[in-house]
Amino acid sequence: MTRILSIPAFAAALLVSAIAGGTARAEDEPTKVSAAQIEAFDTTLIGRSVSKAKTYACFIRKYDAEHLAAHPKQKVSAMKLLVTVEAPSSELTYSHSFRLGVKFRDRKGDFQSAGSCNHASIKDAGGEVRLSCPIDCEGGGIEIGIAASRKPQDKAAAMVRLEAVRIWDNDSKAEEETADYLKAGADDKAFRLERTSLKDCGSLVSDDDERIAMLGK
Repeated sequence: MTRILSIPAFAAALLVSAIAGGTARAEDEPTKVSAAQIEAFDTTLIGRSVSKAKTYACFIRKYDAEHLAAHPKQKVSAMKLLVTVEAPSSELTYSHSFRLGVKFRDRKGDFQSAGSCNHASIKDAGGEVRLSCPIDCEGGGIEIGIAASRKPQDKAAAMVRLEAVRIWDNDSKAEEETADYLKAGADDKAFRLERTSLKDCGSLVSDDDERIAMLGK
């Protein structure tokens, strides 16, 4: 027999449902990150305190034959990430941007991507702070987090996570003609990149003056 609710009971049920729906949506939203948390994140990611000038950090990973054999569905054979942090003169908060370099195991060429990052947010996964870095015009984007240390003496590594990100041929001046997407597959969703010297990311900087400023030469 179908149960018919009275008007007060029906209204109460709607109220409970609305509250529950609102709560679920609130839980889906990233938790706001405090200024202290962002500062701690930047210091760990960059490896030192950020300054008013541009501050850089470079991370890289080259996958060896053994790793690629164990992950036959992985398309990426090498990846490098350059993170830039700077404090705009008109704002009190630091801004972030990234440049990504990608090599494929079955495709010739050096590919890259670049974009600005939104403010850091805390994701549900273990309360991890991540930078969300979208690319304009439906170009997808990446998330940048800090990888958990494997050993106490390890320097902080970076985690790059993606669903899809627009890339283009680094050697071509016609970005629109070579634009493509790196899409997450079974083994291309998350990449742990190790910290390295800034010179290893020099190829990601096309402006000669910025490259000199970054490398201090």
